[in-house]
Amino acid sequence: MTAPSSPLRTLQRLASLVRLSHTVFGLPFALAAAGLAHRSALAHGGEGLTLARLGLILLAFTGARTAAMGFNRIVDRRIDADNPRTAGRELPAGLLSLPAAWALTALSALAFVFAAWSLGPVPLYLSPICLLIILGYSLFKRFSWSAHLVLGLALALAPGGAWVAITGSLSDLTTPLWLMLAVACWVAGFDVLYSLQDEPFDRARGLHSIPVRFGVRGALLLSGLLHLVTVAALAVVHVHAGLGAWHGLGLALIAAILVYEHAIVRPTDLSRIDRAFFDLNGYVSLAYLACVGLDLWL
Repeated sequence: MTAPSSPLRTLQRLASLVRLSHTVFGLPFALAAAGLAHRSALAHGGEGLTLARLGLILLAFTGARTAAMGFNRIVDRRIDADNPRTAGRELPAGLLSLPAAWALTALSALAFVFAAWSLGPVPLYLSPICLLIILGYSLFKRFSWSAHLVLGLALALAPGGAWVAITGSLSDLTTPLWLMLAVACWVAGFDVLYSLQDEPFDRARGLHSIPVRFGVRGALLLSGLLHLVTVAALAVVHVHAGLGAWHGLGLALIAAILVYEHAIVRPTDLSRIDRAFFDLNGYVSLAYLACVGLDLWL
C-alpha cells in the first residue's frame, strides 16, 4: 500500500529513489572526457564542445543514469523488502507507487534517446546498446558474480559517450577506451567493497556476487587489483594524451585515495564501508575532473 503524498513530496521521493547524489561518481568523468574530446576535436579541425552539446551530454547522462537506477529499484523491490538494510527504500516501504517508478524510468530512457538523437547519428545508433547494458546490469546478480563488472561497464559508457558526442565518430578512440577501462575497474572495485555488507543476505538468498563467490578476503583482493588497473589505465591516458603536471597530480591523488580506501576496509572491520563507498569515491571523481580541467586550461 503506497502512502498518499503531495506532488512535491513525490518528487523528493523519486529523487531519493534514483539517488541523485550518486551522480557525483559518473558525471565528473564524463565531463573530463568531454574536455579531452574538445581538445582532440579542435586539433582535427572540428567544432569541439559547445553549450548546446554540453547541455545534451548532461541530459543524456542524467536520463541514462535515472533510467538505470529506476529499473534497478523496480526489479529489486522484493529483494530489497527482505533485506533489513534496504527494506526502508521507497518501493518496498510503500512510500512510492510502482507506476510512478515505471513512469520515471520510461521518461528518463526517452530523454536519453532524445539527447542521443540530437547529438548525431553515431550516438543515436549506439543508444539502444547503451540502454541494454545499463538496464541489464540489474539482472546479473541473479545468475552471475560478474554483476560488479557489468556495473563498471555501464558507468564507463559515460566518458565514452561524451567523447563520441563531441567528436561525432568512432575513430581515434585510444584515449577514451583507456579512460573507460579506468572507470569500469574503479566502479567495479568499489562496488565489490559496498557489496561486502550484503554478503550474508546474498548467500542466504541465492544471489551472486564476488564476496559470495570468493569470500571477504578474496573480494578485498580482487577489489584492490581492479583499483590497481584503474591507476595503470589513467597513467596510460596521461601518456597517450600528452597531459601535463595537473593531470599527473590528479592521478597521484586518486592513487592515494584508493590506497586509503582499502586501508580502512579490512576483513575483520567492515564498519567504514559507507565512508569508503561514498565519500572517498566522490573525491576520486571530483579530483579527476578538477585536475583535467586545470591541465587543459593552463
